[in-house]
Amino acid sequence: MTTSLLQVEALHAGYGRAEVLTGLDFHLPHGQVVTVIGPNGAGKSTTLNALMGLLPARGRIVFDGQDVADATLEERVMMGLALVPEKRELFGTMPVEDNLVLGGFRPMKLGMSNWRGGLDRVYELFPRLKERRTQLAGTLSGGERQMLALGRALMSQPKLLMLDEPSLGLAPLVVREIFEIIKRLRAQGVSILLVEQNARAALEVADYGYVLETGEISLHGPASQLAGDPRVIETYLGAARPQPG
Repeated sequence: MTTSLLQVEALHAGYGRAEVLTGLDFHLPHGQVVTVIGPNGAGKSTTLNALMGLLPARGRIVFDGQDVADATLEERVMMGLALVPEKRELFGTMPVEDNLVLGGFRPMKLGMSNWRGGLDRVYELFPRLKERRTQLAGTLSGGERQMLALGRALMSQPKLLMLDEPSLGLAPLVVREIFEIIKRLRAQGVSILLVEQNARAALEVADYGYVLETGEISLHGPASQLAGDPRVIETYLGAARPQPG
């Protein structure tokens, strides 16, 4: 039986008095990609921000066997949670390699002697970043910025990598490249929580999926099963279906 790396129970979170999540329950097994799909405003990004400690939340969050509901953002980072936010949040006036080195703060502080070896791993995944390692992050293309944000998160050697809309605003070819990287990370055993509006691409790379609508899980199941569910097809995949005739 696969044990859960992340177990979330009765999670409530929101902004001020506006509650967005109204009692979320889900889990993520070790070494799997779990995706959360759903429409705009459903609470997908809110879920990641609450898990990361960026938003106040109520409920039970057990990560790698520890209840982290009361842990600070910094404590969650040191435990091995990493978030690639929707807006990337890079240091635009710093070179690519300096952004990556900053991502190595966790293994460096934990005294991992080989933390700089993470650079080689990132450059192997993203050869373009190696080519541009002395270039200022703010001068990169949208796809390159997303690669840098991913690479910086991987530098922390996270136990769980959380991705918030990694395909947002990117050209189709770049989107394909980003999802190929997610597949490679999955094959390497990286645990990933993927929040994504591109339901088709998300379900193709995920092991398991949850459909989030208005703060609640409306459907869940193996990703391949969800991809064939009539309701999911009609609501989230319909636009991409070939038309009869």
